Amino acid sequence: MTARIITSEPGAVDRPPAPRFAFDRHTWKEIVYLLTNLPVTLLGFVYVVTTLSIGVGLAVTVIGLPVLAAGLLGARLLGRAERARARGLLGLRVEEPSPLPRASVDGWFGRLWSGLKDPVGWRTMLYSFIRLPWGVLTFTVTLVGLFVLWPVLPFVVRGLANADRAMARALLSPSDELERRIAELESDRGVVVDTAAADLRRIERDLHDGAQARLVNLAMGLGLAKEKLLEDPDAAAVMVDEAHGEVKLALQELRDLARGIHPAVLTDRGLDAALSSVATRCTVPVKVTADLPERPAEAIEGIAYFTVSELLQNVSKHSGARSASVDVWRSADRLLIQVRDDGRGGASLDKGTGMAGLADRLGAVDGLFVVDSPEGGPTTVTAELPWRDRTLS
Repeated sequence: MTARIITSEPGAVDRPPAPRFAFDRHTWKEIVYLLTNLPVTLLGFVYVVTTLSIGVGLAVTVIGLPVLAAGLLGARLLGRAERARARGLLGLRVEEPSPLPRASVDGWFGRLWSGLKDPVGWRTMLYSFIRLPWGVLTFTVTLVGLFVLWPVLPFVVRGLANADRAMARALLSPSDELERRIAELESDRGVVVDTAAADLRRIERDLHDGAQARLVNLAMGLGLAKEKLLEDPDAAAVMVDEAHGEVKLALQELRDLARGIHPAVLTDRGLDAALSSVATRCTVPVKVTADLPERPAEAIEGIAYFTVSELLQNVSKHSGARSASVDVWRSADRLLIQVRDDGRGGASLDKGTGMAGLADRLGAVDGLFVVDSPEGGPTTVTAELPWRDRTLS
């Protein structure tokens, strides 16, 4: 089970069945689409020509550019209508493009410039402009074919409809990889912000409930010991001894908290030593193998460390395993991590073991998280991170 949700590729087609001599509902839908091409393309052509004529003609004045920007915004609405028509009649699934981005420059001129450089609007303008001859051709061929070519009309209609599908995918779909990447980054940014906020809340809670509370008790104990120092030295000595114990516990909690933020062994000695240290705290024997010719970037190294740490905690708490292993290696431009155990299995992303959070963290940096854990075991968790070289400071 992968942590990344794989959606259908933009422009993917719900392929209709192969055409047959007998007309079926798919053929009739394609016929309706081709017959409506003429009025739709005529409307689009008139809109584009009128908008461009007025906008370009008045560009020397203050009116032309706003008219052109408004025309591009209207072209987006035309494109939306065309995608809906293609979905309903051709079964073509074309993803909706991203909304018009907010201007990076505030003010009226910023919004105007953002509208004028809208690639979605310009592609829709081009689509509407070049489609008029095609609309005339498809309308004529389909209408004549209904009376003359009806025995082979399903095959003719399928060929014309496939050309329409290709045009819609080419000009009405999002900007392929770029727009999908923008959407992914926007989603990942939200995950990163939420994760950072959760980590800050955890650190604040641990400080407040742990070390801070002990230090407050320590201050109160030392204050009482100071008051009793002259009148009851023995009692004051006992209280100082108790305060000394509180200091040790507070220091240990602070060390544990610091290790949870970023362990010193990871900074000083790298991933191999840090993972070996984590393995010693696991309740089952763990074999660690790290085959890394060099250290990755600090951020990637930290994510790898905490991923393995969380997975080994799951092994200790939930697996019932007798042994486990951790393998880390580099393959091309990816850092791969594999954690195995011979436990009872049945691990998944939705059972409250923290794996969903790990999947979100890895996804935020273009990583991949795969869980293979059949009932009865064994469990194999594979994590993949992008490799980035370490910068020398």
